[in-house]
Amino acid sequence: VLIMVSALIALVTTGILGISLTGDNSQVGDATSSEASPAPGVSELASSAGLPMLDGTATVEMVVNGSPIVMELDGTNAPITAGNFVDLVNRGVYDGLVFHRVVRDPEPFVAQGGDPQSKDPSVPAQQLGTGSFIDPDTQAPRYVPLEIKPAGAEEPIYGETFEEAGISEPPELPHTRGAVAMARSQAIDSASAQFYITLAELPFLDGSYAVFGYVTSGMETVDAIQQGDRIESARVIEGLENLKTE
Repeated sequence: VLIMVSALIALVTTGILGISLTGDNSQVGDATSSEASPAPGVSELASSAGLPMLDGTATVEMVVNGSPIVMELDGTNAPITAGNFVDLVNRGVYDGLVFHRVVRDPEPFVAQGGDPQSKDPSVPAQQLGTGSFIDPDTQAPRYVPLEIKPAGAEEPIYGETFEEAGISEPPELPHTRGAVAMARSQAIDSASAQFYITLAELPFLDGSYAVFGYVTSGMETVDAIQQGDRIESARVIEGLENLKTE
């Protein structure tokens, strides 16, 4: 077990995921949330940064290789991160993008995609993993702060890992198999459009990367994703009214 974890940590820290710490048969469908609205402080943070926010939950259907993957996104525990993803789905940003890194060796790890550059087949494969969503209104990359809620806390913490913040509690949304989370570089607040789906339970990522939802059906499709497979379509099938963009 120690060898496996050490090998996986090495994969992350060397940037092989592009998550670069660089960046189940678990209960992927059991992650539920209350209908409580995010704390006012979170709303003010989203508003001041011009970021979308998800107030409640939303369901996204992503089609890969002709088969649907359904994700339940949790705006109660990750309002800004989930709001960013739902907004990008609703804009059609993910349609046609590639899963540019799929890591199964030495053990199942993650399937990562969502680099907007990957829509262009002329972009070299080695460049994928470096792109961000360019906001058409500002013509600048849109980044979201690292957002992780400690279990039992009233609201998430922002811009810090649990280690940096001295938090020993587990996160409200852990990296169980089928977790959907944001990839980022070594810069804490560099998440933009790239996301990953965990292929196994990965507790050593808890507190360092922002989970914002879980695959509730279609995990067999996720398990079959190969590097280079494209997202044929992604759409919000429920909860779009919970997206706040102003």
